[in-house]
Amino acid sequence: MARYDNIEELEPGLAGSGLRIGIAMSRFNVEVGEGLLSGAVEELKRLGVRDEDVLLASVPGALELPLILQTMAQSGRFDALLALGCVIRGETYHFEIVSNESARGITDVQLQTGVPVANGVLTTEDDDQALSRMYAKGCDAAQAAVEMANLLRQLHARHT
Repeated sequence: MARYDNIEELEPGLAGSGLRIGIAMSRFNVEVGEGLLSGAVEELKRLGVRDEDVLLASVPGALELPLILQTMAQSGRFDALLALGCVIRGETYHFEIVSNESARGITDVQLQTGVPVANGVLTTEDDDQALSRMYAKGCDAAQAAVEMANLLRQLHARHT
């Protein structure tokens, strides 16, 4: 539905058929990581992404996510990527460092490679918040990855 008669608008698309998706998951706070992954994979399937078009790579923690995401993006094999993990506030400044640096690294990957990366890394105050949000955040990340891949396809098709 167009908002203005004289302005073309690209519509968001959540059709995942034919998309190749890479997932990088942190093993730190593994129970939350598995919950994020469950939500993401179920949503990808619901959107039409085939199992054989998904690759999962796990890393030790959130700070290691950007490097594996960058390698995946540079491979040319993926239309979009998902970063999954959880950083739970502790008693030290380490929470801020890990949260900020992993987010910056994830953003840098997509800006430097042109491959969209959906940031599904939870940053929470405690375990209960993480456990209550993990499934929905995984679903949200999957939707964002598919939508961004489709949007980029539309933009590239218009300029070729």
